[in-house]
Amino acid sequence: MPDDPAPVTSPGTSRSTSATIAPNILRYLARVADEHGVDLQPLLTRVGLDPTVMGSAALRVSYRQGSDVIRQAVKLTGDEHLGLRVGAAQHLTAWGLIGLAMMAADALQDAIETGVRYQNLSGAMTVWSARWEDAGYVLRADLPDPALDPTVAVFLTEEAYSSVVTLTRLSIGAAFAPQTVEFAFPAPRDTRPFDELFRCPLRFDATGNRMVFPTRWARATMPGRDPITHASVRGVLDGEMASRRDQQDLLEVLEISLAQSLPAVPSFSEQARRHASSERTLRRRLAECGTTYEAIVDGVRREQVEQLLRRPELTLRDITRQAGFADVSALRRAIRRWHGVTPLELRTGLLEREAPTGRPHALPERGAEP
Repeated sequence: MPDDPAPVTSPGTSRSTSATIAPNILRYLARVADEHGVDLQPLLTRVGLDPTVMGSAALRVSYRQGSDVIRQAVKLTGDEHLGLRVGAAQHLTAWGLIGLAMMAADALQDAIETGVRYQNLSGAMTVWSARWEDAGYVLRADLPDPALDPTVAVFLTEEAYSSVVTLTRLSIGAAFAPQTVEFAFPAPRDTRPFDELFRCPLRFDATGNRMVFPTRWARATMPGRDPITHASVRGVLDGEMASRRDQQDLLEVLEISLAQSLPAVPSFSEQARRHASSERTLRRRLAECGTTYEAIVDGVRREQVEQLLRRPELTLRDITRQAGFADVSALRRAIRRWHGVTPLELRTGLLEREAPTGRPHALPERGAEP
């Protein structure tokens, strides 16, 4: 076991509300949903992902867009193990240069650490880390938002570890099985799909999500090992990471600026002046991030509304004023567009998830829909 127990993580794994990710999961999700007889394209188009956009190798989608599509896809397919199936449908070639770097790594541990290092370029919607522990080589998958919708959280965790097992078997052999896999979510009604896929002891309701690799597998040589190719591709990926960090910094600065300005929303020209940039340059930089100023404003307002709805003492008129909407009707329309529910339904759902006893907080009449 290595002397240095420090975990391997990705440089900069925070998620801003407008953070952009490669849509690998959504592409595989659409494919698996189609096998269920469900066409996700109308849903994808509704969030701005038409067929032309989805076919672009340069496409980036927001974390929020991805979560919305996943939530609706689980509902439309009725498949409680949709995450397992989406993960099992994947192949390293869909990861582009990251997949090539992983296939050219020296050993499985090196391949995993390459994937962890460049996870922000891969379209991962979980936050990965890896390290040697007493139990063996451990790969952890944390959720970026502890208050994430439980349906989306389960899907992302299932997809994460299902894809790891599937890709590992494709890379080093079908006989691979983890030593153990632990999930933070409760055991589903039917655990057979988990048993069939992972072929190892499983634990649910664990303190965190983790997969333990037997030492012999972690140190197994990758069949496509090529040190020159591995180093060369990593050089290219490091350049992309530096560019992505610059983009992330820009998005976070704009989001903080907007959040601090609410209920007023600064104009685009005002934001350009604040950040010592021309409007043309700022618009171009946002386009490189795969977003627009309007989308960032929408994301910040959405996050603000969700936080305010968690305060039962606030009326919808209070929330309307604090989030900078023209009137309550505009707030209602925004919530319907974001979540497909009424403000009261969203508030009830948010408070139910956060209630310590699992029962919703009492909602004062003035906090209901006026």
